[in-house]
Amino acid sequence: MVINVTNRNRAMLAGCGAIALWGALATLSVLAGPVPPFQMVAMTFSLGAAIGIVRARIRGLHFRDLMRWPLRVWLLGIGGLFGYHALYFAALQLAPPAEANLVNYLWPLLIVLLSAPLAGEKLGWPHLVGALLGFAGVALLALNRGVSFSDAYALGYLLALGCAFAWSLYSVLSRRFGETPTDAIASFCAAAALLSLACHLLFEPTVWPATPAAWLAVLALGVGPTGGAFYLWDHAVKRGDIRALGALSYAAPILSTGLLIACGLATPTSALLLAALLVTAGAILASREMWKG
Repeated sequence: MVINVTNRNRAMLAGCGAIALWGALATLSVLAGPVPPFQMVAMTFSLGAAIGIVRARIRGLHFRDLMRWPLRVWLLGIGGLFGYHALYFAALQLAPPAEANLVNYLWPLLIVLLSAPLAGEKLGWPHLVGALLGFAGVALLALNRGVSFSDAYALGYLLALGCAFAWSLYSVLSRRFGETPTDAIASFCAAAALLSLACHLLFEPTVWPATPAAWLAVLALGVGPTGGAFYLWDHAVKRGDIRALGALSYAAPILSTGLLIACGLATPTSALLLAALLVTAGAILASREMWKG
């Protein structure tokens, strides 16, 4: 029992690490400059794949060992990593970013709601209320930026909702493949990088980072938010409390806004403080069982 609790707590720390890294996504993307989105995914996911390959080689695994997964595992991994990002970029093309992001950030709430029917978790009122408080915090932050939904962008909103379902389903269903090692993420990143490269060549011009600082930002993205974070998240959703992870995930946009402010790329507002308080309260409430172990 002690070992199980220890493993769970380590997994929750890994999940918090992934969420913290996603909090740096916006800042690093701004610093990287106007690199087309599919080109950025191809570059950063290649770095993410390299992390897994090096990690596997250190542990004595051959590259072919990273390819031997059942078809359903491949479909889940590629659908989660590439599918989410493809839908996200399409949503941003067809709807205003603030509104699309707000709809997209239904995914933590969906993780909590889907954890019962798809992962066999017992869902209590603290998890539901905690997730709702988190979403309320993110919604407050979005509304403070002047969010206004319009029928003209209905397709973009629908694609953003697809993003939310893609990532929540990937996260929850990954728990059902707990026997699949985290090494598989290297394969998924490599496949997503190749698919993104194909989309880039078909739909985008090539724009390379303009400065050494921009290249460093791309490297940081691949090591962190769009690379290393996926390994941490995989371990977290398979071994941690996925209900609490859903509520905790609402910290990502709050951290993102806070980091933009710290770097002088955004201005502080009272709405951010209130949103942070709502997200913190929701995270504490949803994860209270973890502290009992």
